[in-house]
Amino acid sequence: MRRLRNIFDLGLKELHSILRDPVLMLIMAWAFTVGVITPGKGAGEASLHNAPIAIVDEDNSSLSKRLAASFYEPYFLPPRKISEAAVESLMDQGEITFVLVIPVNFERDVYAEDTPSLQLLIDATRMKQAGIGARYVQSIVNGQVTEFLNKSRRQEALSANLVVRTKYNPNLAPGGFQGLVAMIGHVTLFTVILTGAAVVRERERGTVQHALAMPISSFELMAGKIWANALVITVVISTSLLLVLKGVLGLTIAGSLMLLLGGVLTYLFSATAIGIFLATLVRSMPQLGLVAMMVVVPMNMLSGNSTPLESQPEALQTIMFIAPSRHFVSFVQAVIFRGATLADVWFEILMMAGIGIALFLAALLRFRRSMAAAQV
Repeated sequence: MRRLRNIFDLGLKELHSILRDPVLMLIMAWAFTVGVITPGKGAGEASLHNAPIAIVDEDNSSLSKRLAASFYEPYFLPPRKISEAAVESLMDQGEITFVLVIPVNFERDVYAEDTPSLQLLIDATRMKQAGIGARYVQSIVNGQVTEFLNKSRRQEALSANLVVRTKYNPNLAPGGFQGLVAMIGHVTLFTVILTGAAVVRERERGTVQHALAMPISSFELMAGKIWANALVITVVISTSLLLVLKGVLGLTIAGSLMLLLGGVLTYLFSATAIGIFLATLVRSMPQLGLVAMMVVVPMNMLSGNSTPLESQPEALQTIMFIAPSRHFVSFVQAVIFRGATLADVWFEILMMAGIGIALFLAALLRFRRSMAAAQV
């Protein structure tokens, strides 16, 4: 009972130390709000959205009118009909990104199979929209011309008809997914840095000697730091998940929120142990920052958070199997996107817990040696 009381009091001391650091709190608040919203909103630029387009219809036929009516929201704004003389001025003013020029006798040439050409003018200063929009326009025009000629795209007898239905994220909205990727990366980085900094900070300030004079053990010191830092990160993650990812970016959490937080706590146990272990290897905060980046960046890049695990070499997949971040990413994606239950993700939770215990014991051993060296 006395040991639990010591761990609780040491954790409270750690919480007061974190809350009294306004710079750290500001950076953390920025990372889990702006740092999540920015990549989430920026991901929307990978798809076309409300692009301004104009039509120069020199044919004025039923096919040209059909083409003009095929550009609609949310990909394009309602097309503007303009003359050829107005094209240059409107594009110079930035009012129009795309101009589709339909030449005279276009419908007649299509019927005659003369392979007529359309002209698409693009404002290339809007680089992302220009590249993506050109493919959209080409696909729409080809589809409409083919349908116009065949009267129906299903006129030809097919042995099989492929129907694609998106089960998860049916609208293919990238914002919530990219925001979640950013948040997972911030979780690992801040957990390792925050916990490691707590150890290094006490060593630099000389408060380790005061702790050694108290009737407390290395286990109690380490456990107090772990639960306090894990609590701070959990509160920040929960706030970011509900207010930023769900509220601002519109991410839908398909699974249980309580199960998600339980898995987060399990992963934070591993990540905080990594932070303490790294802190015992360095002597100053700059060294901790450099070493942490060498560990955290590969953990994030190879965890399946940014790129699929299947696309990585088999040797890396085997190595990452003993990394907690790999199981954490699989767990989070399964619960949030696929609505997984405990029966589906128990293995990931078990692996995170087992790796966390191993890391905790390794960190405790190094922590004891570090404290013994500081006492000498």
